[in-house]
Amino acid sequence: MSQDTLLVCNGNEWKVQLVSRQTGEVLSQLELESVPWRVSLVGRDRAAVALPLIQKVQLIKIKGNTLVKDKVLKVSDGVYGITTSGDNLVVTYNKQPWLEVISMDGKVLHQFHSTAESQHIKSPDFITTSPGGTLWVSDCDNNTITKMDARLTILQTFTSPLLQVPQGITAVTEDEILVCSEGNNSLVLLQPSTNTMSTLLGKDDGIEDPYSLTYCHQERKIFVAPYPTDSIKVFKFT
Repeated sequence: MSQDTLLVCNGNEWKVQLVSRQTGEVLSQLELESVPWRVSLVGRDRAAVALPLIQKVQLIKIKGNTLVKDKVLKVSDGVYGITTSGDNLVVTYNKQPWLEVISMDGKVLHQFHSTAESQHIKSPDFITTSPGGTLWVSDCDNNTITKMDARLTILQTFTSPLLQVPQGITAVTEDEILVCSEGNNSLVLLQPSTNTMSTLLGKDDGIEDPYSLTYCHQERKIFVAPYPTDSIKVFKFT
């Protein structure tokens, strides 16, 4: 996928769209079977879209500035978040099992369940993969960020008064994790090595109801979408 484009879900129109970052023009779009919830790149020329209402993941090929439908994977009920781990997909659900690692052929490789006595995860939604392959999951009920390995083993859990209704999450580096703190209109920077969180951007910077975000490594820019929205705000990460 070109560095000059963004791949976004348009839930109102049941579409996934390739958008020019310079002009905002929709370069290509695909109509889907249901409301798209999350999208994740799978390499540079492929993407996966979560369709929770019909329990599917739609794979998409990116050919230049054109989107083309690929195969469809059947998944469990309530699939929400999606990311990649090596050659596999990792998805979150709004019910047990909370997370699954699945192959590109739809085979379940690993699952994460949480018992009533050990509610490490209550409402996982957004998930991202850091450059080193670590998984990071936001939990808006627990107000936590959970660090997991590729087999869905919990490595560490992070929380802070700054973290209120965490939503979108993305990794800049292994020690710079950006989180949408929707409950207090801010973007929070988590630095796992010191177990600290700080407010990176707040309401005075134009952050309001932040819901999802992504990061461009080449330009060091953060793209933030509030909820609901018909626009995406861009910030420089320094």
